[in-house]
Amino acid sequence: MHKTARHFILALATGAALTLGMAQAQTPPPANAPQLTLREIYDRVEAAGYRNIREIEHEHGRYKVKAQNAQGARVKLYVNAASGAVEHTRTRD
Repeated sequence: MHKTARHFILALATGAALTLGMAQAQTPPPANAPQLTLREIYDRVEAAGYRNIREIEHEHGRYKVKAQNAQGARVKLYVNAASGAVEHTRTRD
């Protein structure tokens, strides 16, 4: 097999693996999964190092949280409703 073809196949496989991983990470928990309370989400986000938690909203099977990170930047967190794990973070303007 030519070196170029191997690189193409490797890039294609890597892209597919990343796409599957992103799809799995963004999949909401099953409807019957127990969800954490707002207080539990607040406590877990605070324990993860976020401060000045201003808003917690349940949206599409997960919680959206507005807070500040350890560096003081305003962030929007997407938190798994069943586990309390931060799945995605966006810096806000």
